[in-house]
Amino acid sequence: MKKFIFILIAALALCSFKPSDPVKPADGPHIKWMTWEEMQTAQKKKPKKVFVDVYTDWCGWCKKMDATTFENPVIAKYMSENFYCVKFNAETHDDIMFKGQKYSSDGRYNTLATFLLQNRMSFPTTIYLDEELNLINIVPGYMDAKTAEQILTFHATNSFKTTPWEEYQKNFKSTL
Repeated sequence: MKKFIFILIAALALCSFKPSDPVKPADGPHIKWMTWEEMQTAQKKKPKKVFVDVYTDWCGWCKKMDATTFENPVIAKYMSENFYCVKFNAETHDDIMFKGQKYSSDGRYNTLATFLLQNRMSFPTTIYLDEELNLINIVPGYMDAKTAEQILTFHATNSFKTTPWEEYQKNFKSTL
């Protein structure tokens, strides 16, 4: 009986033992995601290019991009320094005012997503807007950090105005 009580106490003690959490790396830079409203308010105070991540809750590649590309400290820092970053759920039912027009849900997608993606509903898709909120570019599909770095710098540095994408890619030097 004493053995049984000892084993029971030992088992309970082991069950209640919680090892310390594994050591996590120091938190690096993170992207400060904004809503449309926050971005438009910030834009009035200090114009900046806009990066829009158009996603859906069910999109596996969107989640992978969130967990990998957008968590890369180099990418996060670059995006935060050079863009207002908007996370936009294409299926939101919220009404959104943009450039004097009201956008709302059509039952499946928000009409702003349909407008921005030019009816090509593919997720994830990234949208680049200039400082006056005019469309610069639409880039569909998942991007790893190295691809994202090229595309981000192409837009942030205004290279898209003078250099063809193929030429830019050939001469690009990654910092990753």
